[in-house]
Parts: sequence; structure tokens; C-alpha cells
Amino acid sequence: MIDHVLGRPSSRFRKVQVLLAVSFWSLYLLLGNPHGPLPLRRLSTWLYQRHLTPWRTMVLTLTYLYVARNFAKIVGLESPEPLANLYNRSYFRATWITTALDAGFWSAMKIRRKWMRDICSIIFTVYYLIAAEQADEKVRKVRAVMTVDHMRVSWNKSTTPYLSFFTGLLRPKFTKYGPRRITIARPKHSSYTEPVQGWMYYNGTLKELEQETKLVLDIPGGGFVAMSPRESDDKLLCWAGRIGIPILSLDYRKAPEYPFPYALNECFDVYKQIIISRGACVGMKSGSLPRVVLTGDSAGGNLATGTTLMIIEHNISHAASGRSMIPSPAGLVLLYPALDMNIGSWMSEDQMALIRKPGTRAKKEYAGFIKRKSEDIDRRYTATTPRPAEDSDEDKGVNGDYFSARPTSASPEPRSNTPPKKKKDIDIEAQRQKSQEHKPQQLRTRLAVSSIISYYNDRILTPEMMRAMVILYVGPHQLPSFRTDHLLCPAVAPETLLTKFPKTYFLTGERDPLVDDTVFFAGRLREAKRKNFEERKELGLEKSSANFDERAHVEVSLIPGISHGFVQFVSIFPEGWKHVHRCAGWISDIFNKPPHNFEGPSIEAELRRSSLQGLHHAAGSGSDFATPTTRHHRLDATAGTSGESEGDDDAPLAMTSTNGAADKRRTHKKNKRRRDRSTSRSPSPSSGKDIDLSSLPSEEDLLKRRMQGLTFSLMGSEA
Repeated sequence: MIDHVLGRPSSRFRKVQVLLAVSFWSLYLLLGNPHGPLPLRRLSTWLYQRHLTPWRTMVLTLTYLYVARNFAKIVGLESPEPLANLYNRSYFRATWITTALDAGFWSAMKIRRKWMRDICSIIFTVYYLIAAEQADEKVRKVRAVMTVDHMRVSWNKSTTPYLSFFTGLLRPKFTKYGPRRITIARPKHSSYTEPVQGWMYYNGTLKELEQETKLVLDIPGGGFVAMSPRESDDKLLCWAGRIGIPILSLDYRKAPEYPFPYALNECFDVYKQIIISRGACVGMKSGSLPRVVLTGDSAGGNLATGTTLMIIEHNISHAASGRSMIPSPAGLVLLYPALDMNIGSWMSEDQMALIRKPGTRAKKEYAGFIKRKSEDIDRRYTATTPRPAEDSDEDKGVNGDYFSARPTSASPEPRSNTPPKKKKDIDIEAQRQKSQEHKPQQLRTRLAVSSIISYYNDRILTPEMMRAMVILYVGPHQLPSFRTDHLLCPAVAPETLLTKFPKTYFLTGERDPLVDDTVFFAGRLREAKRKNFEERKELGLEKSSANFDERAHVEVSLIPGISHGFVQFVSIFPEGWKHVHRCAGWISDIFNKPPHNFEGPSIEAELRRSSLQGLHHAAGSGSDFATPTTRHHRLDATAGTSGESEGDDDAPLAMTSTNGAADKRRTHKKNKRRRDRSTSRSPSPSSGKDIDLSSLPSEEDLLKRRMQGLTFSLMGSEA
């Protein structure tokens, strides 16, 4: 429909559109030539019978079908567009164009020849730009059977020849030099040998790059399964041209071929290699330790946050043993990050408390978000059952807040000096209350749904896509705990790690299904910093007159009227450019701060100074680190709660179960099944007396079949 392209769909406009079309063809039948246009008149005259010519018969039939199809629009029974008032006009227009692009590319993805597939994708997209209903139906059908190929075709479409040419024409000229492909070797004692690929965005020559001492390490998004740095050319070229600092964007390996934690270890290895080589691995030869800012959008925000947590854990474990440490990033810039894999429906009391009682600075920064969430929490519903207790001050709490603490003991009621009511007044009041019982009353709810459920019909990110991304990223052989695995879900990171976080900037849309991840993580980070500040103040490490500055640790920007991925399609969403420039300003502000203050608490600054000395000593001796056994972190179930690694904390990052005995039983059973297959004998469930009922072969096979059904459907294979 035309109104979709204009960015403001309206049932009234559609009604007028249908009436105009019917009126035009009705007038044509009355006033036009009865035998139709000139090329058809001879044929119509030859087939003419009595009252209706063949041309009139065809026009009447098509008009009737058109009226029957749009009958709901004519009589005003059509439901309104659900996203018309959810997004602003420019963002709605952009999402509609992306929907048409997805429908067009998915329609042509089965064509084998690439040149033909690229041409047909553009042709189908033009058709779907006009046929709005067909495009929505096509996208719904595909998302119902989403596979990794569908996601890669959709998210990698900007690098196709015709779209890349079009976006290149619309992109301003930011740099003299284009992106350069770069290969980064792994650290000396890494458990992996494959180098990491990336793209360097820098507005200068290679000789000028050698003198740089600052670097931006960008981790692109793409749901962990798609998108290389070239899909973010608009953002990265703008940053490189405006900041004048080299930007290294990683082309990490994607799931499901490389599931968790391979990509996370790649990011950590690259950061570690940059520090220990003093930037020589990326062409910087100044000899000084570079300062690095981590950036990431969507899934890249998850990896950037997880990399920071790995660095902090690395420093904590090495500080206890007296080994060399690596400095934390100078700061983080996260764009609509995915920080929680636990896709839930209802918000917990702690989460609602972060929304209802944020800091003073946060109230001003995202007042619109708090207002909408509060309306969702305090929404009133009409019911026929009276609930006078719901409206009482006691039920609301001491501050009139439905989520504030209730008094534990009843306080004595103050005496009133008003005279007692007469019997006649009491009878009138009783009649009034009785009449109120038969009227609909107002109910308040203490339940609030998460943003994933609130915006489940989002055009960019849907629950089906999030489900597919999580399953593909985790892989079929791991059973993580989304409540404790903070390297997989940074939103559940312990406070001991959050207190050592560098300055972090968040940028997301208020209507993003992942907006709760940003708000909750920023709230936990703010509270951890505040608590640490108060503890240091009690110990005399901070001035007694000092006040906690929220902006020194966390800054959150929520943009009203937009959702996910708005910096990825700035060519069709021009408003996205100002947000790209805002991020560039944040990066400049981080680098403009003195190095001894960027870590936040002074204890972290001391950690950086000690790590500098250790790195200078290690670099002078020509070794990687002081210990020859430095490897990757290992993710244990207990590490998610304690915040510290135990035992071999530098082992390769791997998922483990929470029950060691169950792990042994599964390993024993797996080896037994292998031996049984080799001898062509089936295992017997009664072969052992201590078999746990929860791990019987029948149930294990059922879970296996269920997982295979999920993974096969996502991979696009036949089960």
C-alpha cells in the first residue's frame, strides 16, 4: 500500500484509497468506451452480446473482487496497523523498506546463479514495496521456519552489488582511504592457532598509523550468526573520519559452525595481543601501551561486555598470584546490546525496582521509558468485582507506590477530633457503598511484562529470531545456566566484577525488544558503583564531602519512537546519522580523559599501573607474560556467583554442568554407548543399579530428538 511507503499507515486513508479506486472504475464503465481501450475494441466488438461487452464483464468482475477483498476497509471494520503509533514516521518508513527487502531477498534466495539472484532480489523488492500485505505475509511465513541461511541472507544483503552501490552513493565522504583487511595472530600461549580476521578503518597512511597510541576495537553484531564489519561501513567510516583514530572491527567466526565460546575467546585474544604487542599486531609502532575503547552493537555488545568481564577476571586471578595483568579498556560504547539470553515474560521485583527507583540522573535521561513502563505496571482494568482494598493507602505503601515496602506491623491510628457520624449519615453512606458494588470498579495490576513481550511484533527483531540466535550460538552440546553464566549473559554478572567496569555508554531505542537488557544492566552497574563508592567513603578512601557522580560511570540514551538496529540502515533512516555522530563524540570524550581516571575506582587505577609495570618488564624480556601457561578463561557454574575463577582459571573457555556426578554419569554412559555401537549391541537400561531416573536412555533420546529437531530446522536440513 502507498501509505506504508509514506510511513504513516491509516485505516481511514486505506478506506479513501479503496473508494477512489471503485469510483474511478465505476465512472469509466459509465462514461468510457463500452468496448474498452483501442487495442481491445475490435475483439470486444466481435465477442459483443446484448448488454455487457467482454471488456465490461472483465472490469466488473475485477472490481467486485477488489471490493470483496477490501470490504472491511470500506465499512471501517479493519484493525489498525499495530506499528503505526509504535514507531515514529521516519523509522516506520525505514522498517517497511527493510521488510520489503527481506521479502524480496528471501523470495530470490533459491535461485542458483548469483547474478540472476541479485537482479531478482531487487525486482522482487520493488514489487513488495507496493504490495504491503504480500510482503508481510511472506516475512511471517519465513520467520515461522527461520533458518541460519534466512538470517544470513537478510542481514548480509547490504553487501550485495546493487545495494552496496546504492548505499555508497548516499553515504557522505568521510575518509580518503577505504577499509583495509587485516589478520591478527593469536597470543603466544593461546590455546587456538587460527588467526583472527578484521578490517581496519583509518583516515591516514600506514606510516601515520605507526605513530598512533589509541585504538577503537569494534565488535559488530548480527545475532552471532551473520554480518561482517562491511555491513557497518557507514558507522565505521564516519567514526574513522570524525575521530581520526584507527578503528579495528573484528570479523569473528560465526555460529553455528563456531558456537559459544569461540567468538568470545577470539575477542579476548585480539585485545590481549594488542596490549602485549603494544599495538604492533595492527601496525602501531609507537612503543607505548595503547589505550583501547571497546564498542559493540546488538550481539557485538554482548561480546564486548563479555570480553571486559574476562579481562577483569583475568586481572583478579593474576593479582592474587603476583603475575602480570593487562589493563582494562578505556571505556565501552554499547549500541542496543543483547545482554541477557534468558527470554522471559514477567519482570521480577528487582527489575521493576530498577525502573521505578532509578538514579536522579537516570530519571532525566529516560523519563519517557519510565513513564511508559509505569503506565504498563499501573494500568487499570475494568472489572465487575469491587476491590476497595486495592485503593487503600496501606496497600499502596508508604509512598503511594505499589512496589514500595509494606509496613510489617500495624501502627496505631491517630485520634480524630471530628464528631461521630449520625445514624442517618451512616445509612446514606452504606447505601452509597452498596450502589458502588454493582458498578464496574478499577483494578490495578502489580505485574509487568518484559520488553520482549511488549514489542513481540517488532519488524526488525522478533521472538522467533531471538530463539533461533540463542540456540545456534549456544550449540546443541551445551547446557548453560542463563542465571549464572555471566560470560554468556553479562546481565547476571556479580557486583565484584561490575565495580571494576570502565565508563560505559549505552544507546538504544525505547521500543527495542532488548531495551530492558540495557536498562537493567545499566541500573545494576550504577548501583554497584554507588555501593563501592559508599564503602570507600566509609574507609576514608574518598572525601567525606564527595558526592557520587553517576555520569562518571554510566550514561544511558534511550531514543523514543525507534527500535533495534537503527545505525545499520542510515541510508534509509537519515536520523540515524546523528546517533552515529553521538557515539563518535562519546569515544572522543573517553580518550580525552586522563589515563589514571578512566578506570573508575582508584583501586582499578592501581591495578592498571601495576599491570603496566609487569607488561613493560615482560615486553623487555621478549616473553608473552611472566607465566608460560597463560591460556583462556574457563566458564564454571560457580564462577557466575563468586565473580572469581577457581583452579585452572586460564583454561580454555568451556561450558560445564552444575552437577559433577551427573557429568561423570553422562560421560560414562556416552563411552558405554560407543562401545555398544562398536559391538552392535544396544545398551540395557537395567545394567546398573545406581542409574538416575532423570538420565534414563529413553528420556535422553527424547531430549536428543527434540534438540535435533530444533537444530535441523534452524540449519535448514531435513530431519
